[in-house]
Amino acid sequence: MSARLASVTTYRRMGDADLASVVAIESAVHAHPWTRMNFADSLGAGYHCWIAEREGQLVGYGIVLVGAGEAHLLNLSVALEWQRRGIGTELTHFFAKLARDYGAEKIFLEVRPSNSAARALYASSGFGEIGVRRGYYPAAEGREDALVMELRLQ
Repeated sequence: MSARLASVTTYRRMGDADLASVVAIESAVHAHPWTRMNFADSLGAGYHCWIAEREGQLVGYGIVLVGAGEAHLLNLSVALEWQRRGIGTELTHFFAKLARDYGAEKIFLEVRPSNSAARALYASSGFGEIGVRRGYYPAAEGREDALVMELRLQ
């Protein structure tokens, strides 16, 4: 009798060698993606940049800035073929724990009002809407607002 183990997500720090793969995923999942330079700048600035892998494949990534008792989740993305498998939830929890471990009492993020899947993901992880940033995101026609969400970690 053989038992099949469930796929396990592993995490590691993002490096320069990951940028081509990260940018490919970013471009596939976002209409207005971050550029390679955005990711390189985040690495260079010492932000917490992490990769999620399953079955030897890069399946998602995220970037969080932690300082002064707060954290800001700047980017969290899951590869299209790996979406709807719980990886977004795992990444969200991973970054909340990381922020807490580095002394943050709360973590913030922005999300497009039109991104109902991400809004539901963050709400199910305990984030609540606390405000709006007008014209924050580029959009097909002009700009789109951002909903600001917060999760208390302490």
